[in-house]
Amino acid sequence: MIIPAYNAEPFIAKTLTSVLAQTYKNIEVLVVDDGSQDQTAKIVQLFAEKDKRVTLFQQPNSGVAAARNLAIEKSKGEFIAPLDADDIWSAQNIEKQLQCIQIEASIGLVYAWSVEIDENDTFIGGFHGFEYEGDIYKELLYRNFIGNASAVLIRRSCLEKVGTYDPQLRVQNAQGCEDWDLYLRIAECYQVRVVKDFLIGYRQVTNSMSRNYNAMAKSHQLVLETIQRKYPEIPDTMYQWSQGNFYVYLAHQSSRNQNPKGAFFWLYQSLNFDSKMILLRYDLYTLTLKNFVKIIIYQILGLNHTRFDDDHKKSNTTQKLKFKHITKDSLNYRMKIRQLLPSNIYERIRFKGLTFNLNSTRFI
Repeated sequence: MIIPAYNAEPFIAKTLTSVLAQTYKNIEVLVVDDGSQDQTAKIVQLFAEKDKRVTLFQQPNSGVAAARNLAIEKSKGEFIAPLDADDIWSAQNIEKQLQCIQIEASIGLVYAWSVEIDENDTFIGGFHGFEYEGDIYKELLYRNFIGNASAVLIRRSCLEKVGTYDPQLRVQNAQGCEDWDLYLRIAECYQVRVVKDFLIGYRQVTNSMSRNYNAMAKSHQLVLETIQRKYPEIPDTMYQWSQGNFYVYLAHQSSRNQNPKGAFFWLYQSLNFDSKMILLRYDLYTLTLKNFVKIIIYQILGLNHTRFDDDHKKSNTTQKLKFKHITKDSLNYRMKIRQLLPSNIYERIRFKGLTFNLNSTRFI
């Protein structure tokens, strides 16, 4: 397990506890403190003193890609399982992913499903539960359906072929899509499989890197430009669809962090790239209504965004479900409903009409 950590004091203990509780015990846990200014290193060291599977490395602040790459370099295992320092795993995560990836050598990466949680490990409604597997490059180029950096298990030999995380994105002030970039390079050459179970708690935290939306948009754009140069045979429409979908994601993130003007900005950008699809998406209308109401409230009552966010969270505490109490049936039902939405039906139709072959050789 490789864990990059930067100022992770609030959550690193929960993260390590979930790792050390794995039912598969033969693991090494490598934590890279990326120049933290809080008690992250001290907390990790306390865990290391109690459990010899935990090792702490420290480096000057160099970014998440460099931190993950250092952990990969220092690791010894046949498989690599990245985990962000604020996310958590279900106890059977590694066991189930190992069973899946060991089926055949052509599988380079497996992923499990995730639910979104807040600072209190509370389920906040979002989830990532797609069933794409096999040759999934086209689907992955359209959207990062894996959802986050903590949901995968990667064969080490894959990284030796395709490379590790790209630290140059940070150099270009474009952090945010390092994991998606790596997944795409793996998917060019290897099979991908899915563990159809919700095993990851993907934490949504205010003041995290995920709030630097301009950097994330630039990161997404740079990854697309690299692929476009490498594979000119891929239709331009695919890149437009991908950008439109990603901007809707940024609109959701802006709305969640009580930035309604930002949400409208990213919705407008998404319409510029893929208006037919976006106009079919129900969340275009729910986001528009929700953020319009927020703007009216802010202007009439003169509320501070942060104060409104805190009050909103307090008023909704009783309506949320704890991660450990989420029922698989309820999430599976929501997944079935999602497949019936007009935007998803349209997505399947136009994907059937989109074909292209990559000029890459599959590694076995």
